Amino acid sequence: MTKPKSFESIRRIVLCYPVEPHHIVQIKQTLTDCLNDDAIPLDHEVEVVDAGQERIDQLLPTADIFIGHAKVPVDWDRALAAKRLQWIQSSAAGLDHCLVPGVIAEPRIVVSSASGLFAPQVAEQTFGLLFGLLRRIGLFERARQIPEFIRRPTDDLRGKTVGIVGLGGNGREIAKMLRPWEVRILATDFYPENQPDEVDALWSADRTDELFAASDIVILTLPLNQSTHHCVSETQLSAMKPGGYLVNVARGAVVDEAALVAALASGHLAGAGVDVTGFEPLPPSSPLWTDPNVLITPHVGAQSFRRVDDTTDLVCINLRRYFAGLPLYNRVDKTLGFPHPSVSYRVAGAESDDSQK
Repeated sequence: MTKPKSFESIRRIVLCYPVEPHHIVQIKQTLTDCLNDDAIPLDHEVEVVDAGQERIDQLLPTADIFIGHAKVPVDWDRALAAKRLQWIQSSAAGLDHCLVPGVIAEPRIVVSSASGLFAPQVAEQTFGLLFGLLRRIGLFERARQIPEFIRRPTDDLRGKTVGIVGLGGNGREIAKMLRPWEVRILATDFYPENQPDEVDALWSADRTDELFAASDIVILTLPLNQSTHHCVSETQLSAMKPGGYLVNVARGAVVDEAALVAALASGHLAGAGVDVTGFEPLPPSSPLWTDPNVLITPHVGAQSFRRVDDTTDLVCINLRRYFAGLPLYNRVDKTLGFPHPSVSYRVAGAESDDSQK
């Protein structure tokens, strides 16, 4: 194999996700394997540094490769001015934390995400919120605290039309889990191709308003970028059938929360389940906290007891591909903020890489 030119300048990999010592060992071993397998001579050590959230702003300018998700303010201008950064491997599906204008504009910086890696967990969270709304768990939980034992009406999932906005890895997994429940499934996506068998209709993103109008339940799994900020507003919510439900497991800012509060207060929406909000943590003054028809979880949709293990597995797979000059899984179109399905780790499949974990 020809030695990748980029390898010569890779001296430091900076991590910013909750790794444990054995994860760092795994990453270092992957780097060693890359050298041995490909017989790439190296006259310097590649340092792997766990910055954590506490030191990421300080250490990001020293990174040639950044792996993780900075949840604290980062001076990206300072990091970009160092002219070292070549690759960002996000540990999250959403990339609003790193796709700042300077990163988007810099052609030599490659960005890849964890899109679809935790689709099963996001789908389970979606079902938790959805069934909680339909079976009025929030209302009955409030009654339990009184205590009050009164039978009140509930709703059914079967027979509903469910719209999924954003049919990436998470959306496809949700559709797969919905299929046995005798529902009609509509979806929109920026790439309306490769329609899965579970979905009755897959439309282009410009038909999202039509999806809202046709759906009893709308589930949001789309990325946050400039075009999707507040893309769910009074127009879309009012187009829904009276008594509809909204579930947001995407990013909070894709929804105009004032419009959501109004739709709930008027009774037009029967309920909303939100794992994400426009501001996190959600301010105590938000009417969403006191609405009995709202279920709120604190952005835990992608949580998993294997989250860091699975993230590190993907990191190591992509490290091998990076140094071998192969296409990265989940390499994103930086102007859109998400990968094409053809390079998605979950949609395209990574079975051939699994034995190398």
